[in-house]
Amino acid sequence: MSDIQDDTLIRSKAGDDGHDIYSEDGAIKSDFLARVGAAIADRDVLYLRQYVARLHESELGDLLESILPEQRQALVRLLGKDFDLTALTEVDEAIRLEIVEQMPNSQIAAAIGDLDSDDAVYILEDLDRQDQEEILAQLPFTERVRLRRALEYPESSAGRRMQTEFVAVPPFWTVGQTIDYLRDEENLPESFSQIFVIDPTFRLLGVIDLDRILRTKRQIRIETIMRETNHPIPADMDQEEAAQIFEQYDLLSAAVVDENDRLVGVLTIDDVVDVIQEEAEEDLRRLSGVGDEELSDSVKDTSRSRVPWLMVNLVTAFLSASVIGLFEATIEEIVALAILMPIVAGMGGNAGSQTMTVTVRALATRDLDIHNAWRVVRREAGVGIINGMLFGTVVGSVAGWWFGDIQLGMVIASAMIINMIAASMAGMMIPMLLDRAGTDPAVSSAVFVTAITDMTGFVSFLGLATLWLLH
Repeated sequence: MSDIQDDTLIRSKAGDDGHDIYSEDGAIKSDFLARVGAAIADRDVLYLRQYVARLHESELGDLLESILPEQRQALVRLLGKDFDLTALTEVDEAIRLEIVEQMPNSQIAAAIGDLDSDDAVYILEDLDRQDQEEILAQLPFTERVRLRRALEYPESSAGRRMQTEFVAVPPFWTVGQTIDYLRDEENLPESFSQIFVIDPTFRLLGVIDLDRILRTKRQIRIETIMRETNHPIPADMDQEEAAQIFEQYDLLSAAVVDENDRLVGVLTIDDVVDVIQEEAEEDLRRLSGVGDEELSDSVKDTSRSRVPWLMVNLVTAFLSASVIGLFEATIEEIVALAILMPIVAGMGGNAGSQTMTVTVRALATRDLDIHNAWRVVRREAGVGIINGMLFGTVVGSVAGWWFGDIQLGMVIASAMIINMIAASMAGMMIPMLLDRAGTDPAVSSAVFVTAITDMTGFVSFLGLATLWLLH
């Protein structure tokens, strides 16, 4: 009886569909992790095959990220051919490399053959050239050629993201021939929603949705019902630009063509969703100056990725300190200035970061361009004036009451207005100028915006104090 209860408990933690492995907050349940850890330690292959190998690729990826490094390696070894290599597309790059570097190339090659081409490329692209060639050499000729061609496209391009499995027919076929081909051909993609029409040289002529095929009589020729493909994606196009095309035209899939307009693959919405998520995370990390850092990175790698922009921040901090040094006599005369300085600089920095974040995102999505830039600049200037007057009044009133000096309150209120306007303009103009210069604004905007708001705040506050209170 206890064995039955124990088995029931296991199933409740790792339900038939795998979804029960998660707790209410979205994390993998600790008791399931404990059972998996115990199974790995006991080399219980039967349990691992029954309750781990059958997990969805995304769930297995979450599990790999949740267990210890030595447990990952042991789990992969114990599962052997039952390990779903697709799960490696769901984990951090560091974890993916850690696992594949321990796997024999023969095992990777055997697993690669069962993957969609885009998933196979995603795993192969991180390997050394020698390992890539050794793995590709073990694949069938056609599959080897397709993967090698995809790997030749630039990193983060549509060609790297595309699936090379697609359905294409000539324009002179009838609907009946096409349907018979779809029923009889064994080497078709597992799922697809469009059929592409090509000429003998594989040049893309048009596309037909499956529902159109099903609603048309068998004797009708394909060329009479195909529609023009209005948005084919060049294989060398950046994946972020391709994602923007999907977003703009509400696409579910799109043909990928080479420089001669020949069909080489198809980009699907599931891949584009991954691209959008990756690009958003990348922009967020770059705004904070942490580069391509992953949660699984080592202390050494994490520290190395953060040092460069921290060094730049250090230089700008010294510049701000030198500005304060110019007003040393004023600060010695009025000690209250030293207490109030961080308020002006801090409020300006926060205001600049708000504008900068909106601007960088608008540039990334191409919502901000030369045609509407001046209108947005005017808007941000207006926001800076309103917020400056609002917070300047509040801070000036508090400072005047605190130190019993109305003039000091008026000085900090005026400095607050000046710095809030400068912050709005810097947060807007610096990303635009960096983008125009061909530099990624997400990487370097924050440092310059912070430096400008700090120095403007100190100069305006201390300068006005010198002119107003000491003369």
